[in-house]
Amino acid sequence: MPGKIESLPLFEKKNTLNNVTFADLELAPELLKSLSASGYTIPTPIQAQAIPLVLQGRDLMAGAQTGTGKTAAFALPVIQKLLPFASTSTSPARHAVRALILVPTRELAVQVEASVKAYAQHTHLRSLVVFGGVDIRTQTPHLKTGVEILVATPGRLLDHIEMKSVQLNQVQMLVLDEADRMLDMGFMPDLKRILALLPKTRQNLMFSATFSAEIKKLSAEFLNDPTLIEVARSNATAENVTQKVYLVAHEDKHALLAQLLRGNDATQAIVFTKTKLTASRLARQLQREGVAADAIHGDKSQLERMQALEAFKQGKVTVLIATDVAARGLDIDHLPMVINYEIPHAPEDYVHRIGRTGRAGASGTAISLVSPDEEKYLQEIEKLIKRELPKQTSDLPPTPAPVPRAAHHERSYAPHPVSKHPGRDAWFDKPYEPSARSAPVKSEAPLLPSQSKGQIPALFMRRKPDEAA
Repeated sequence: MPGKIESLPLFEKKNTLNNVTFADLELAPELLKSLSASGYTIPTPIQAQAIPLVLQGRDLMAGAQTGTGKTAAFALPVIQKLLPFASTSTSPARHAVRALILVPTRELAVQVEASVKAYAQHTHLRSLVVFGGVDIRTQTPHLKTGVEILVATPGRLLDHIEMKSVQLNQVQMLVLDEADRMLDMGFMPDLKRILALLPKTRQNLMFSATFSAEIKKLSAEFLNDPTLIEVARSNATAENVTQKVYLVAHEDKHALLAQLLRGNDATQAIVFTKTKLTASRLARQLQREGVAADAIHGDKSQLERMQALEAFKQGKVTVLIATDVAARGLDIDHLPMVINYEIPHAPEDYVHRIGRTGRAGASGTAISLVSPDEEKYLQEIEKLIKRELPKQTSDLPPTPAPVPRAAHHERSYAPHPVSKHPGRDAWFDKPYEPSARSAPVKSEAPLLPSQSKGQIPALFMRRKPDEAA
């Protein structure tokens, strides 16, 4: 049964763990070798606190801002705890799913599994990622060969369960990553179905950037005597991200966005919109203006989304227009700027959006374009993050008054002047007036000029039935 959440002290004294290394966390040599190859030596606060607790077998409810190393905080101890089950055997029975990691979006699923694969590269553990948007038949053969660590989105996992291509009866560890986002996206029914299929005895880890009432209710349903870790105040934004608000009319947003993107500090930027339609339209507008832009949203195929993201990471695309579906799955190193073209309705989404910049201790800038009808959403954001954001008005040049449409075609609709020739009869310049003689004759057959009204041409005369042919 779920127990009372034991809360660890807020990690405020940064000097406390300054001298801690990954080796001090008692990680296996195979993992230390992978971390060393990646250049990681000092754990982040969430990693330093979470890894020992997970290795002890504790259930965990961890809150941390995005970009603080949450993936390694659960992936490293999960891999270490599964090392006794690593096998070189080709038999699928020797590679049962023992750790299940659920994430809300495709992009996040791909990134988490890539990290797991990198950390486990010197072990014989297998990992796989499954998500929607691609042909399920391409994933089934890999599942049937057996994997110890499965990263999945809830909907696609249920598809595989119904196809009997995956068994979850040996799962020992469950991880919910970005749990708040899963609830926002309506995954609660899917989560309950999946939880019902898992063994009752297992270790549960829940990671989230924000703690809402719904998240706490979910934690009470499936966590057992959990330990609460917060490395920053709940729902807080990173201190190394400079936040700005521009008060601007809705019709001037595009002009202000173009001005911001021409700035020296906008070498790359993610621009967030609320709808897929706005994202696509904005990307096309910027492309016409010579900006290397692309859009990423739910209507794009998975291949298109991955190609756009990869082009952005390589610098071929400098501006990525994204909806909130992509807000949790974008992990870009040294991203200097995030722009909220439209303010999200849910204030928690603001925290996740601006968390794309200022990652791993780097500095970043988050700019929000707020029109008068969006100021109520801005107030909710400030209430959530418990701080008032600095506001300023845009310095756009005044928009010229629109020219009436009729003025553009004034010459086309003007009547042509009547030419006046000396000595010309004025009768030729009069408008046409039909006369009585020219009125149409209501007859079935037209009359020939030489015929009178009473005459009927022989050609049209009917023969009587008794006349010879």
